[in-house]
Amino acid sequence: MGYELRVQRLSPLAYAELTEVTASADAGLELRGTPESGQIFARHGETEHVVALWQGRLYLEPTSDWQVAQLARLAEMLGGSLVGEDGEAYGIREGIVEQVNGEATYEFGKLEEIISLGPAQWST
Repeated sequence: MGYELRVQRLSPLAYAELTEVTASADAGLELRGTPESGQIFARHGETEHVVALWQGRLYLEPTSDWQVAQLARLAEMLGGSLVGEDGEAYGIREGIVEQVNGEATYEFGKLEEIISLGPAQWST
């Protein structure tokens, strides 16, 4: 089992709102499923990859910086934040994908570079 990241907001996220945001041409995302259970996909090259799961909440156990970046983008589009199991926050600041935990900040890299590199999985 991996480490789960989840999208949090002050107001609950409705499936209809998720449908609206992912349907935007600018989002580059596709939602498939039902209001009870679904997946959000993003393309890299000719291949689709899961970037979030929906089951009344939006989350993923990412396996790449690309998935973290895509999920951080989606959280911002929804007016929410991306949070890890230990309470650390993930986001995009000035085009840089980063993790913030207390006073410590870890930069994954530039959003556009991470997205262009694609979903290369982390080594274990």
